Amino acid sequence: MSHELRTPLNSLLILSQQLADNPEGNLSEKQVSYAQTIRAAGDDLLTLINDILDLSKIESGTTSIDLGRVRFRDIEDDVERTFQQIAQQKGLDFSIQVDQSLPGTITTDPTRLQQILKNLLSNAFKFTETGSVELRIGAMSSGWSDDNEALNRAPTVVAFSVIDTGIGIPEEKQSIIFEAFQQADMDTSRRFGGTGLGLSISREIARLLGGEIGVVSTPGTGSTFTLYVPLTHEASAAADAAREDTAGSTALAAPGSTTPVFVRQPARPRAVAALTSEVPLADSDEHNQVDDDRTAIEDGDATLLIVEDDPVFAGILLEAARRNGFKGLIAYRGETALALARRYRPTAITLDLGLPSLDGWKVLDLLKHDRSLRHIPVQVISGGDHRQRAMTVGAFGLLRKPAESAALDEALRSLMDFARRQTRHLLIVEDDERERLAIADLLGADDVEITRAGTGAEAMQALREDTFHCVVLDLGLPDMTGLQLIRRIREISGDFGVPVIVYTGRQLSPAEQGELERLAETIIVKDAHSPERLLDEASLFLHRMDERMPEAKRRALRETERHDPALEGRTVLIVDDDMRNIFALSSALERYGIRIQYAENGRDGIDQLAQMEACDAVLMDIMMPEMDGYETIQRIRGRERFAKLPIIALTAKAMKGDREKCIEAGASDYITKPVNIEQLLSLLRVNFYARELV
Repeated sequence: MSHELRTPLNSLLILSQQLADNPEGNLSEKQVSYAQTIRAAGDDLLTLINDILDLSKIESGTTSIDLGRVRFRDIEDDVERTFQQIAQQKGLDFSIQVDQSLPGTITTDPTRLQQILKNLLSNAFKFTETGSVELRIGAMSSGWSDDNEALNRAPTVVAFSVIDTGIGIPEEKQSIIFEAFQQADMDTSRRFGGTGLGLSISREIARLLGGEIGVVSTPGTGSTFTLYVPLTHEASAAADAAREDTAGSTALAAPGSTTPVFVRQPARPRAVAALTSEVPLADSDEHNQVDDDRTAIEDGDATLLIVEDDPVFAGILLEAARRNGFKGLIAYRGETALALARRYRPTAITLDLGLPSLDGWKVLDLLKHDRSLRHIPVQVISGGDHRQRAMTVGAFGLLRKPAESAALDEALRSLMDFARRQTRHLLIVEDDERERLAIADLLGADDVEITRAGTGAEAMQALREDTFHCVVLDLGLPDMTGLQLIRRIREISGDFGVPVIVYTGRQLSPAEQGELERLAETIIVKDAHSPERLLDEASLFLHRMDERMPEAKRRALRETERHDPALEGRTVLIVDDDMRNIFALSSALERYGIRIQYAENGRDGIDQLAQMEACDAVLMDIMMPEMDGYETIQRIRGRERFAKLPIIALTAKAMKGDREKCIEAGASDYITKPVNIEQLLSLLRVNFYARELV
């Protein structure tokens, strides 16, 4: 069902977004509005599909829970940051009260716990127009159904109570609101919207966590929804059997009463509980060994986002950050790093490359292709010698592991010094005066101080007298070649060297191209689009904020997104049995100059690949008749010619273990439908670069 629902939705979302972006500029404002409406409706449909699939997986017993310890402090912080702005927009008071007698952590599935809390709080804000919403967290000795043995056996039960002053629920309606697609009445549905699936899903998830949800409500006064869960989840057969006996108990109460009554629900298959060492909490991944500073961050603080999967080294980096004037945030996974970067907009980032799931290279690529984040300096920390690759993507620098305390302090001081500077320093080395002035006019702004040099000697003198954040140089200089100048720059700048952009009108020989690629961060050969690309590359290495640039230059930067040299001219084979998907993906990728070939089944895909003169990557649908994507990938990998060919698996299933199964079959990477085009482009860029290094 997942495949059949998501596959047509994939085409709808991709194509409507292409129209809404209006890249050719030939749609009217009204037509763009239509496309945006279609896209928004598609997003709503995706949310509904996800809810239906979530509920069906729970009911079929295929949902597992991943247990881990999560701090109450992190639950409080995440809820506050998620809902505080909503409260302000609606003019509601919002507070969170946590019983200080509770221990520091709870052992449960943090993602599922957060899902329930967000459902309950979202409902509270939706149905409350005046007054307040409150979340209370504390230990309870009673309040749940008498026959819930899991809660009765638990040494400590934690109650999460969401209290609002909203419209309330009549007593006769309280027994149906937990049913799928049910709300208190049709007027509520029309007035407030929603599908009525949130409470149904929350009820089932609560059961999986060994708990239940109770409600006390009075029409016109408000409601209190309480989630009861054990402080420590029992992941044992005995606990599962007990939950089987009392499956689906939902606590309800009459208006004005504090004594809940209970509605029996049908028994469901048991879920499998697996204790994991690292479990995400919404947008954070806490090992619980290190307390970072996220609850103490205030406006104006210098913040360092530490992306590191080793909690011991993360703690070392946090202490170094504090020594050097930063407050620290810690993310142990790439997905968490991106979420925290978008939420907190840190001053700087340290990034480990060897991360689980979404590795550091993909995180760096996504950061540097996000216009709202690309200005943040990223210090890569790696056990390998990847400086050239990291700098080319836009990193601030690279620090090799193992790193001594002095080296860490030096790197963080450099980040702090760079972040505090309001002006970036740019050196332009060009022997033609008119060209120097043109480049300076293109790249100049209030936040960029430019020094111009007409010879290699002038450039070296400037580099000795000042610190530059980027150098733009031509190869044709009167006193030395551009290559000689770059070698001298590298001799004096070392590992923390200034980024160099070669901007030339010369056609390069293969030998020159190879050496320049080793020494310089970027090579731009002058053509119709080269000024925009020069502006984009210089802005990247100078870590300039787009919003501080003039509108004309921001428009030029947006234009460069369609002319990405990492993507233009590449050939990609799409193997998918649904022509709608092929058409949608082709339309999206061709915007970036990617050549597309396609096949409608696995056998044809293998034959097509064998006949192609060149192929840079394969996008492989997994759910195909006759020969599925797993077998097709295995057969492709069986041919030596394609051993290193990037193959990205596309699947609508999104089930636990799918990614591992795809990688085991031989896929280079994995992405779920509906496909996020920005994420797909990032996967392609990273895999193209990795293949070229082989």
